[in-house]
Amino acid sequence: MRAIWKGAITFGLVNIPVGLYPAVRREELKFRLLRASDLSPVNYKRVAEADGREVPWDQIVKGYEYEKDRFVVLKDEDFARVDVEATQTVDIINFVEAAEVNPLLFYKPYYMEAGKGGDRAYVLLRDALEATKKIGVAKVVIRTRQHLAAIKPQERGLMLELMHFPHEILDVSEFKAPAEKAPSKPELKMATQLIESMSEPWRPEQYTDEYHDALEKMIEEKIEHPDEAAPKPKRHARPSNVVDLVSVLQQSIHKTQEKPKPPAVKKKPRRKAA
Repeated sequence: MRAIWKGAITFGLVNIPVGLYPAVRREELKFRLLRASDLSPVNYKRVAEADGREVPWDQIVKGYEYEKDRFVVLKDEDFARVDVEATQTVDIINFVEAAEVNPLLFYKPYYMEAGKGGDRAYVLLRDALEATKKIGVAKVVIRTRQHLAAIKPQERGLMLELMHFPHEILDVSEFKAPAEKAPSKPELKMATQLIESMSEPWRPEQYTDEYHDALEKMIEEKIEHPDEAAPKPKRHARPSNVVDLVSVLQQSIHKTQEKPKPPAVKKKPRRKAA
């Protein structure tokens, strides 16, 4: 795999050469819009609202709507005036307790691979972060955009995880808090027992994207049997309003205890999405 970015971690006078590699992948099935009569692909056109005419790329500019239907045009030189210098460094601003950072701030992880001559300092930073339970908060420019990021120890290596800036997270006070009173002791005891009865060791291989697998299977069946009628979707009963919460929790505990533990799931190769 090719690194999407190469540079160095810097903190104090320490400089560690690293490369960034995507740590996750999103497998999505891609669909095209087609004309129903002949399955001809439907393309998008850039059309002006004023007269409905198609606009060629060389006549398109970027504008910011500062009032309803009022725009200010921004040219390339305007963006250049506020462009952040694209240095090839992950500049650690400070170190903070990992437990103090709101998990909502983290959103995209990358593996960090030590570059030539950087192994010793890389391992030192990893072990120091592990020992102190801290993360490095940094800024990095990737593809012309500046990001807030965290440097975290991850097993034998380091991760760089992009972060939202704090002002991007909505304040929880904007959402309605539950109006119910505090649960009773019997309710809390039953809920705790239910959680314990459903608890087991973390086995990530048992969690699969069932919708993706079912959709992929359905597409394969339609390719093989295009004229076969689709089965009617299953109707799921709507849950009723809970009246006796303790009774419902008790029934849930018994049902969980009767249910056999699922066997370990073997990993199977996934076909790449088109």
